[in-house]
Amino acid sequence: MRSTGFRHAVAVIGVCSLALTLTSCASGDDDSASGKTRITVNCEPPRSAKLDRRFFEEDLASFARQNPDIQVEAHDAFPCQDPKTFDAKLAGGQMENVFYTYFTDVRHVVDTGQAADLTPYIKELKSYPTIQKQLRDIYTVDGKIYGIPRTGYSMGLIYNKKLFAQAGLDPDKPPTTWEEVRADAKKIAALGNGVVGYADYSAQNQGGWHFTAELYSQGGDVVSPDGKKATIDTPQGRAVLQNLYDMRWKDDSMGSKQLLVINDVQLMMGSGKLGMYLAAPDNIPILVKEKGGNYKDLALAPMPGGKATLIGGDGYMFNKKNTPAQIRAGLKWLDHMFLTPGQGFLGDYARAKKHDAPVGLPEPRLFTGAADAKDQQIKKANANVPVENYRAFLEGNGTLRLKVEPPHAQQIYSVLDGVVSAVLTKKDADIDQLLKDASGKIDGILARS
Repeated sequence: MRSTGFRHAVAVIGVCSLALTLTSCASGDDDSASGKTRITVNCEPPRSAKLDRRFFEEDLASFARQNPDIQVEAHDAFPCQDPKTFDAKLAGGQMENVFYTYFTDVRHVVDTGQAADLTPYIKELKSYPTIQKQLRDIYTVDGKIYGIPRTGYSMGLIYNKKLFAQAGLDPDKPPTTWEEVRADAKKIAALGNGVVGYADYSAQNQGGWHFTAELYSQGGDVVSPDGKKATIDTPQGRAVLQNLYDMRWKDDSMGSKQLLVINDVQLMMGSGKLGMYLAAPDNIPILVKEKGGNYKDLALAPMPGGKATLIGGDGYMFNKKNTPAQIRAGLKWLDHMFLTPGQGFLGDYARAKKHDAPVGLPEPRLFTGAADAKDQQIKKANANVPVENYRAFLEGNGTLRLKVEPPHAQQIYSVLDGVVSAVLTKKDADIDQLLKDASGKIDGILARS
């Protein structure tokens, strides 16, 4: 699944749509006759996201000044990738020259034959060696580089420090095991007045996403290493479901309202009625800006369980029809927009602080070595959120294995949604049978791939 963050010389030609011809979105014609290399890019923030749009336009304008030989046409989109149109555009060759993808898209895009091989050009991307290797590897298939990561996130436990204190818990010592999560949730729920100790998703594929994250945290996996068999009918899988069952039915610490999705849970946390839920750091500004929360009350801990955490993120891939000049231009654009520490759309922390955008969240953390040190130094100097609230997350994440989502994630999550929702809505749920049935369905998905 995606996380939640969003995170422009003005478009020079106009916005492309599916109704236009193929060459209006991407083309091998780089307009070299005019002396300029023309590229189309997507994921420009929509006009409704005023501040993000402004930053994006400012950065594209500065890129144009520094690279007068490159003409960039930006296409706005929200979401940046619409599952309803992505495969159609991909199959029809209608993708932009440089197009946005989630980590889980990479193999699919490569398998369709629509991605350009960037390997011969990668030395021209100055920032590439500074990007975390595990993120670079996501866009490397069979030894060839097909894309560039832009952001990465890892799951953690968001908790309300105020409720922890009211329940007699230490707000600076979040739970580190699922047993502790259960115990703390029970104490928080005992506060009454509609307060829920722990909440989880169980609909719209989000329940399957969180089941996967919780399974990883226990040391389990969803599919076998060769990608051919389900591996959820295991002690770790049963432990995930038993813990949810016990909190829901024995402790009554998850409340009676179930079949929740992300917006439901965010509203609960923002209103001060929820103790804990699993999320990435980019949830925190949403809880404050949109759901009524307060930065000082919201803290972040690493995934309970101590084994692993689910990571996700996004990046850009290149249209296979691109000319070499367009590939080189696209790489320059990525360096300028996203991959220079302390600068660009995601990294200009001084600009963000000036406009009251949150600075100091522990992620995304894209770089390593000197580049990471520089990025973190500039972020710290401009922080306007309580960074001490995220210290446990930063310290704990360093000991966890980072695991990407399973293949065919959305199909598998749809199956697992039914498992999680059954446990949370049926007191007589048979965990063993649910896992057995789901395993068979997942095996079928994998067999058809």
